[in-house]
Amino acid sequence: QEDTKQRILSESLRLFSEKGYDAVSVAEIATAVGIKAPSLYKHYKSKRDIFDSILKKMSEADSNFADENDMPNIDGGYERVMIESIRSFSIDMFKHWTCDEFSARFRRMLSLERFKNPEMAELYKNYISSGPLDYMIDVFVGMNYSLDSAKQLALSFYAPMYLLYTVYDESENKEEIILLAEKHINNFIDNLKEKSQ
Repeated sequence: QEDTKQRILSESLRLFSEKGYDAVSVAEIATAVGIKAPSLYKHYKSKRDIFDSILKKMSEADSNFADENDMPNIDGGYERVMIESIRSFSIDMFKHWTCDEFSARFRRMLSLERFKNPEMAELYKNYISSGPLDYMIDVFVGMNYSLDSAKQLALSFYAPMYLLYTVYDESENKEEIILLAEKHINNFIDNLKEKSQ
């Protein structure tokens, strides 16, 4: 039962990330999973229920990810964040949104839907665009940079990563894009360490 429930989530997200949420029917999801539509309703009440479960799973993954990387996932606590934590967290975050199949599909679904659906636009903002940027601004302010400097640093740091998500999706050589992102992060953090000594 749990396996079928999980397969429904995975196949739904795959379809949503390829066609968009609105374009996918419950019958199509059931076919992709290899069950009949009435059987799907034993696990989820509706397509919206499936989507809410995807959101819940993504939110939990995001929170666990922050905990594992010793980064504060709520306001406050930024002072404790050391430069090296930013390095490892950022490399892992880039891989999370590109290499992890569930997270990458979630990101692509939001990318596809954000111009049509205000809720998806808000999720995209929080997870992919201004959310991470604002987070980095707070981190740099917590490291005693002025707000102006923190904004510039955050932009210089995150803008290439944001661009590389799209480049990754379009690239034949995905490993090369991962290395490019790692190189950018390493260079940025090394320069930051030099300046702060």
